[in-house]
Amino acid sequence: MRVLKEQLQKFLEDSGLVSRSDLEKAAQTSETEGSYLGDVLVREGHLTTDELRKTEAYILGIPFISLKGQKLDFEVLSLIPEPIARNHNIVAFKKNPDSLEVAMLDTEDLTAIDFIKKKVKLKILPRLSDEESIKSALAQYQKSLQAEFGEIIQKEAGAIEGAVSQVPEEGEMEEGVHDLKKLAEDIPIVRIVDTLLHHAILQGASDIHIEPMEKEMLVRYRIDGILHDAMTLPRQATSGIIARIKVLSNLKLDEKRLPQDGRFKIESEKGRVSFRVSVLPTFFGEKAVLRLLPEGASDFTLEKLGFHGLGLERVHEGTRQKVGMILATGPTGSGKTTTLYTMLDILNTPEVNISTIEDPIEYQMPRINQTQVKPNIGFTFATGLRALVRQDPDIIMVGEIRDTETASLAVNAALTGHLVLSTLHTNSAAGAIPRLLDMGAEPFLLVSTLRVIIGQRLVRTLCSGRTKYFLSDDELKVLSKSVDMDRVLALLKEEKIIGPKETWKSVPFWKPEPSDECPDGFSGRIGIHEVLKVSHTIGDLIVKRASSDEIEAQAKKEGMLTMIEDGIFKAAQGTTTLEEVLRVISE
Repeated sequence: MRVLKEQLQKFLEDSGLVSRSDLEKAAQTSETEGSYLGDVLVREGHLTTDELRKTEAYILGIPFISLKGQKLDFEVLSLIPEPIARNHNIVAFKKNPDSLEVAMLDTEDLTAIDFIKKKVKLKILPRLSDEESIKSALAQYQKSLQAEFGEIIQKEAGAIEGAVSQVPEEGEMEEGVHDLKKLAEDIPIVRIVDTLLHHAILQGASDIHIEPMEKEMLVRYRIDGILHDAMTLPRQATSGIIARIKVLSNLKLDEKRLPQDGRFKIESEKGRVSFRVSVLPTFFGEKAVLRLLPEGASDFTLEKLGFHGLGLERVHEGTRQKVGMILATGPTGSGKTTTLYTMLDILNTPEVNISTIEDPIEYQMPRINQTQVKPNIGFTFATGLRALVRQDPDIIMVGEIRDTETASLAVNAALTGHLVLSTLHTNSAAGAIPRLLDMGAEPFLLVSTLRVIIGQRLVRTLCSGRTKYFLSDDELKVLSKSVDMDRVLALLKEEKIIGPKETWKSVPFWKPEPSDECPDGFSGRIGIHEVLKVSHTIGDLIVKRASSDEIEAQAKKEGMLTMIEDGIFKAAQGTTTLEEVLRVISE
């Protein structure tokens, strides 16, 4: 929503909120750029966003409402479905006998107003609000739903006590399967499992752990890489919940002695989510771990993933190659596959044929031929890769190089006119080269094929509420023992994150500040990376079978920022904390 430039300029002149000279300069900039005067004033620091919105509201004669810090009635809030609220930045905050007051960022969004009017059958009274207010109100959807889910689970878990029949042991398989099917379809069990799944999606969890214990069953969610206890359920619920998950995943109900793997999908308000399921026998019963994989969720860019500077240039340079190999390395859960998908998204044009062989297919991408390995029938990465090279591909993505045969085939594919992308489990970018040599790859072939090797980890990102502090001399000394702090400082200056005359004593770092909207002070994750370009000098070291330390030392001389250095760079930017960087690097 915008007021006319002349209206805003005249009001600000009369009110004295902005000096006449600043207003004239901003008006001139606005005219030159073709941008909104209010945006220019906010950008140049003459007005805050709140002051601009209040001014616009006053000019248009629309009441302004701030919802920051207000606890909203969930019955009123939920009159507008959460997806509509998020898409249109509109929340219901007060219900009157014949009307509903809604806070909006754009009071001229007639589509949203008409939809809500038809739904609630009340007169809609729009109120202008600010972004922080809307963000605070939207966060209450999740908190209120969590409380509601908790009540459902406790209520239904109580009903299970009477609903769970004794499940037969081995030797009574036919009757056992029948009873387990009946148990898996029991209404309390179905509601609990549905609630657990939707709760995990709302929480932004990457994994659900369902763990039987001696007297109860523990459910844990992995959120931003950290496991959190979500809830405990009665011990009696274990058989039914595991049976329900097996039914959804099309696994054998009567098999309790061997591990099983499966997969299923559900629709949620956030889109379709695929669950990869692993069931494992433990001392107290079967444990299930479900990995959440949102489908089609690849709207990432390399910049959003955390790449910057020379590292970003080198990755882009690698993707422009017609032949060769790009590797992403790191432990499980470090975001390697997401990095490869982001590169595939860049490469995915009508002129090329892209084929992948994966385990599992984590994101479905249009125009890309994706194949799932099935080791139980002999369809491995190696057999799949052999078939792919006969499919006339330009670009091949191999989910992981796990063995000598796959390594050899991937190198040969990169030699014979294909660009190959893959992942490898090593602790650093330089460590990928000795690992490939151990797998039997010839040094001279690696020199001919390797283009770029990326090492990465994921760190949690700070919420907007955070506490500033500065490094003490002792802290700087400790860090300097393992990191070239002068090098990081020079890079911060080169990328204009800090001023040219800044020193570490004047560079702020940050600590998390927990709040209602952000319970542990962190929200989301970003990558810290090292990008090793295989230059001629590094090629010579590969031929000599040099150690990973020697290769890394040479890469640093050629401008590579190590993961820990990139982490300190991002901590100085205010993206994460030093403690978080040290935690993931030491894992």
